[in-house]
Order: sequence, then C-alpha cells, then structure tokens
Amino acid sequence: MDDRVTRALSLPDDWPAHPDLSLALNRMGSFDWDLDSGLMHMDQAALDVFDLRADEYDDKPTTLATRVPPDESMRLDAMVTQALKSGRNNYGAYFRMLRRDGTLQWTHTQGFVRRDATGRPRRIIGIVRDATQELAESTARRELDEERRRQTSLVDATTAALAHARTVKDVIDVLKNSQGLAHLGATSLVMGLIEAGRIHLVADGPEGAFVPGTRYTRTDEQYPMSEVVRTLGPRFIESAEDFADSYPVLWPHISHLGITCAAYLPLIAQARPIGALGLLYSDKNGFTGDERNLLLALGSSIAQSLQRAMLYEQEHDLAEGLQQAMLPRRVPEVPGAQIAVRYRSARLGRDIGGDWYDVIPLPGGRVGTVIGDVQGHDTHAAAVMGQLRIVLRAYAAEGHSPATVMARASVFLHELDTDRFATCIYAEADLTTGVVQVVRAGHVDPLVRDADGSCRKVPVDGGLPLGLSAEFGRLEYPVSTVELDPGQTMVLFTDGLVELPGTDLDEGVHRLTAMIGNGPRDLQRLADRLCASVDERGGEDDVAVLLLRRKAAHAPQPGGRLQQHVAQNDPEALSSARHMIRAAVRAWGAKDRADEVELAADELTTNALMHTDGGAIVTIRVLTGPERRLRVDVEDRSSALPRRRDAGDAGVSGRGLMLVDRLADAWGVESRGTGKCVWCEFVIPPRG
Repeated sequence: MDDRVTRALSLPDDWPAHPDLSLALNRMGSFDWDLDSGLMHMDQAALDVFDLRADEYDDKPTTLATRVPPDESMRLDAMVTQALKSGRNNYGAYFRMLRRDGTLQWTHTQGFVRRDATGRPRRIIGIVRDATQELAESTARRELDEERRRQTSLVDATTAALAHARTVKDVIDVLKNSQGLAHLGATSLVMGLIEAGRIHLVADGPEGAFVPGTRYTRTDEQYPMSEVVRTLGPRFIESAEDFADSYPVLWPHISHLGITCAAYLPLIAQARPIGALGLLYSDKNGFTGDERNLLLALGSSIAQSLQRAMLYEQEHDLAEGLQQAMLPRRVPEVPGAQIAVRYRSARLGRDIGGDWYDVIPLPGGRVGTVIGDVQGHDTHAAAVMGQLRIVLRAYAAEGHSPATVMARASVFLHELDTDRFATCIYAEADLTTGVVQVVRAGHVDPLVRDADGSCRKVPVDGGLPLGLSAEFGRLEYPVSTVELDPGQTMVLFTDGLVELPGTDLDEGVHRLTAMIGNGPRDLQRLADRLCASVDERGGEDDVAVLLLRRKAAHAPQPGGRLQQHVAQNDPEALSSARHMIRAAVRAWGAKDRADEVELAADELTTNALMHTDGGAIVTIRVLTGPERRLRVDVEDRSSALPRRRDAGDAGVSGRGLMLVDRLADAWGVESRGTGKCVWCEFVIPPRG
C-alpha cells in the first residue's frame, strides 16, 4: 500500500499489528481493523482461511463479501455493532464462509476492541480460523452423547414400564412392544425361563422363527441361552459367521432370518439364574462398550421384574386355590329352579377377597341362596369367608328363619378372633309358591330379570353387616318378601361387579341392570358375560355372582313351609307376612280360601303383637294325610294362653279368636319351651 495513502488516513503508528508466531503455528490468521480509516489488514494465514490470494484483497472489509454469504454477513455486522455500542471489549462467533470451489466451511472469528481514554472504539484486533473439523468433532460428540442419553432413557423407560408388569406375559408384552424393540435396534427377541432344571422358551422371535425341539432345552445343550445360564455371563455374537461357528446346531434353523449379530443376557435375580434373554439384530455389526453396558443394565432390570411377576403368579395361584377350595365344589340340582354361579378372582397377586356364594337345598321344595363379601383382600379374608360360609349353611339347614340365620352368623363372626366384618344377602325361595324371603346385611340390593328380559333393582330393607350388628347389639334383621314368577331370575352379586373408579355405586348398578336386560337368555352364558364385563373394564376386585331362575310351576312338595318374623312396631314386616301367606295359599292350590286364611293368620299375629312383649314368628305349611290341610302357626314368647271372650255390641276388641274359630276348620294352642304357638288349619283341595 502507498505510504502517502497510509499517512493521509492517519493510521495508528503500530498498524498493522504483528501477530504472535504461535497463531500461525496453530493455523490461525490475524486481522487489524482500524475503525477510523475503515481499513482491515489481514495477514497471509487469515487470507488462507478466506481462500484469498494477496493480490485479491485491498484491505477493505467489503471485499470479503464475495466469501461471506449475505445472511452470515448481516449477522456478523449486527454482532460487531452490538459489541461496539454496549461497551464490550471482545466478541466471537462461528459463521459459514464460501470457498473458491463453492463449498461452505465453518469459520470462527474472535475480535478485541481497543478504545481511547474516552471509551470510544478505535480499533479491532482479532483472529480467524477454520472451524470445520472442530465443529464436526463437536457434532459427533453431541450425537454420541445424545445416543447415550437416548439409550439410557430407553433403559429407564423400559424399567418404568416393567414396574407395572404383574405377570410374565406382561413383562414379555413390554419387551415385545414395537417401540421398545425399535429403540434397542433389535428386530426380535427370545426369552426362556428355568423350570425344573430346563429352559422353557416363553417368547420367540418373528413368525416362522421358532425352531422345533427348542420349547424345552437342557442347560448343557449347545444353545446360546443354555450357555449364558451355565456361565452366568452375557454372550455377544458379533457377526453371522460368529453365530454359525459358535452354534452350529441352531444356526441352520435361523440363518434365513438375516441375523447379523445377537446379544444373549442371563437373567439373574438374588444371585441365581431365572432365565435368559436374546436380542437378535439384522442390520448391525458388533456392539460398542456402551451398548454392552446398557444391555446388561436392561437385563438386570428385566430379571427383577420377571422374578416379581413369577412371585405374583405363584401367590395368586396359591390364594385362588385356597379360595376355590372353600367355595362349593358343585351346585346342587334344585327342582323347580335353574342356577348359575361364577367366581372371578382378583388380579393382584395374593390380593384375593372374601367373596363367596352358596346354594343350600332345604326341605319342602325350598332353597337357600347366599352371596357375601368378607372385608379385606388377603388370605385371612378368604379363611374367614370359609368359616362363615359353613356356619351360615349349618344355621339354614337347621331350619332357622332367614332373620335368625343372619343374626346367628353375625354373632359367630363377632366371636371369631378377627376384626373383619362381612356383607351378605340370604334369600330363601319356595319354588312352589315363588315366594322369596330376603334378608340383607349391609350388602348391595339384588336385581330381578323378568321373562321378557327387562331388569330392575329390588330395594330390600337391611341391617348392619355381619359382625357389626352383633358388636352394636342390633341383631334384628327385617325380612323382605319378593314374588318370583316362573321365568323370572333373581341376580345376587358382590360389589366388585358394579364398582368402577370415579363412579358411584348407583351408577354401577344402573349399568349392570342395562347389561343384564340386554344379556343372553341362557343363564350360564349370562353369568359368563357378567364376569367378562369386569375384565373388559379392567376391574381388579374379586367378584361372586349367583343367578336363580324359577322354572314353570311344579307340584308342591309334602311339608312345604314358609316362615316370617314380625317384630313389634314393624308394619312393613306385618305386610310382608300377609303377602307371603297370600302367595303361598294361591300357589298351594287353595285360592278359594285365600281370604279366610289371610284373615285368620292376621288376627293371630295381631293378638301376639298386642298382648305379648315380643314379636311373632308366622309359619305356613301344608300337612299331608287323609286330607290336605294348610296350617298357620303363630309363635310368641309369652306363656299366657289366649282365651275367647264376648266383645259385646259396642266392643272394639275381643273378636279375634271368634273370627278364627268361625273361619278355620280347627285351631288350638300349644305350649312351647319359651312361649306358646297358636295355630289354625284349613282343609284344601287334593293335589292336582
């Protein structure tokens, strides 16, 4: 450059700056940019970075525009301007530069701002260098770190998913999830579990990959899973050739799958092998150290999940077997009825409950049906259920009334060494009359499905759950009477059939009512459908279901008997007793005398309630002999015998026994150990 031009521009005395030799040795060029004159000196190393010859550069920054794309140039200018205005003393940036051959290279520049005493910027001295290789290495490192993070994240995500796996099938489903295999890079997997000293193949690769004869293999055979189980160490097969050489027995059967490498991992839990996992790859060659470490970590997580799942299944099978042993082995044949029962166990390991059902044949064409649920979800609940089922059956078979059966069962549970209570429904059905006496202890109401398919809930008065009623001294259980016509079905169930998280019980009962109304006519298929609905919505509680359908009316049995307890100040129980008597008389072929029987029974019951301190037990039955007789017994706890008296013209009482005497063919009084029984009999037409 001409010295006169230089002096005219008043360049600094030390311009251009002389860079340190170490810059050139590190392939860095330098520049000295005088802001007053606008000239920028660049040494030869800097010109080489910009792919310029010395004769192509005139110390003017605008000349570099041929090398710096417009968008990069604008970004650099904005950055320098910001540095000058903000008072900063340096700046730096990566930018792309266009080489002579048209390719782009990454370049880095670092500038240092020189200011005068007033802080005004006068000069920028800096360096430029080729950053292509640096950024390429940095990108590679970022990609490697990202791959490591991705694979680590895969192990974490797989471990999290395995935490929710409850069965071996759940574990396999997590591993065979297409997304998980894609992240691992594997095309398929195989898994074997040790059973009785052999390896049982529980998951194999893609369709057509199964090798005949390998479902069960010994640990001493020449297979990769056998090897890792024997050695407790992983086996990384680096190539197809390695696979063929190491396992000549297996390779001919799988060579068509295009496998290029494989990783077989021992599944070890509590220092003992429980199985092996194989991951097969078709577009990979070998394994890096990081990949091996990640696969080993994954294998450890899978082993822990498998052990937990196997324990869940063992415990669940044990608990379910215990409960099944305590349920009735078979449902007895009951003339005049069709019965279907189902029990669906809980889905959480030992978390079975105390749900149960029972069918109890009774004399006189009657049948007792029970559905109940002991509080809790463990083997203790199942054990309490077994004891409670036995005593409830015993009390019913002894001939006690439904209310007494429930009260005694409550006392029994209270006296057990347990803090559990139970909800229950006991329904005693006379299949000749269709009269069903229902007692409810804190349980959900039953449903009735009509012959036309419509279904409805039957509200039943109830008492406290078994155990609690005895603890609080509230053993009076009201008895409700339901008439079951031929073709109608009574549905008893536990709350697991209707409970659903986020919904109340009434909503579940409404949904169940609709399902039964739209369900199959066949009773067994309907029972299956109800249990299947619990699986479909993911229900995890255990469920018991009992369906009782009354068949077409059949001939009454000798000794047929119905019983109802009527407490004092309980008009509903008195009405229920009248209902029972009316239905029984009609069903037993004495329709013409129904009014007489009902009126006489009502008078005897009213007398017992008015003139004694306790309630009354009303029993109606058919007596067989030379002539058929229908007998009504009214028992109370008073030993004072009733007497007939003249009520007089203006009397409002005293006519009860007179009416009984006129209506009945015979009546009388019998002393009982704790009271008396007033009875009356009516001759009814012969059977048929």
